[in-house]
Amino acid sequence: MPLPRLAVTAGEPAGVGPELLIRLAATPLAASLVAIADRDLLDRAAARCGLRIALLDDDGSAGGERQPGTLRVRHVPLTCEEVPGRPDPRNARHVLATLAEAADGCLAGRYDAIVTAPLQKSSINDAGIRFSGHTEFFAERAGADVVMMLASPELRVALATTHLPLAAVAATITPVLLERTLRIVHRELRGKFGLDEPRIAVLGINPHAGEGGHLGHEEVDTVIPVLDALRREGMHLLGPLPADTAFIPPQRARYDAVLAMYHDQALPVLKSEAFDRTVNLTLGLPFIRTSVDHGTALDLAGSGKADPASLIAAANMALALVRRREERSEK
Repeated sequence: MPLPRLAVTAGEPAGVGPELLIRLAATPLAASLVAIADRDLLDRAAARCGLRIALLDDDGSAGGERQPGTLRVRHVPLTCEEVPGRPDPRNARHVLATLAEAADGCLAGRYDAIVTAPLQKSSINDAGIRFSGHTEFFAERAGADVVMMLASPELRVALATTHLPLAAVAATITPVLLERTLRIVHRELRGKFGLDEPRIAVLGINPHAGEGGHLGHEEVDTVIPVLDALRREGMHLLGPLPADTAFIPPQRARYDAVLAMYHDQALPVLKSEAFDRTVNLTLGLPFIRTSVDHGTALDLAGSGKADPASLIAAANMALALVRRREERSEK
């Protein structure tokens, strides 16, 4: 049986991404790994890690097995050679070209999923290119409405808003946005994760979920009406729940995923429990995309010592989602 083809982007050339990709290639992951990166960059990363990795030109085929220590490469040249720990804006277009190849390749059926190493958003913006992040890039490329989810083996957390100042959160969470987000999360929990009747816990915006309007009216005016309307359609929605007690064991047994209203409302819980096992997923895309849940670690870049656990977890989750999709299509 042909192995799934996972497109793996190296992220910021001066960060730890290329070294993480090399360490991923050294594992026995049962997938055809296609690095979308500069071949010489990967050679240098392998030398820094002290690993011998066979870099093979990708011919587009789906092999039946892969030996650890082999990596297919879709060569996308750097503009200038990387200096570990020092991102160069001249390489911004290289980074974006790797993302475009990964997305377009998935849309065309050349790859079964995308796994992304971390990139440096500031370096791309310093090149004069407006860039918000992987999630937004893939959403625009695919013409899709998306939701960010972070998942560990024990907990799944989706976000109603992502990288916004706290002062902007309440005004951003409109009934339209909340309904759209919940529909995407519900659909993807059913489609990608195989949950026929997913249970979603929805956190309140205010402390104590607004305490009946005494600590804010957003729950009364926005959250509760949307939840009630979707419940009437048959969705299993809990909440709005106070965030300070939503993650205790008795509560967690009641749901399959959490919708948090802003970035730091739930992610500290997830990251404190499973930082090296947490995976970033983009829900709503017409293809599977997973990523590490950490940054470029510029202080470690070039040392060969960066921990590949999160990238390995992201690749394993992508592979599991591809296999589940294949099983559904065979039924």
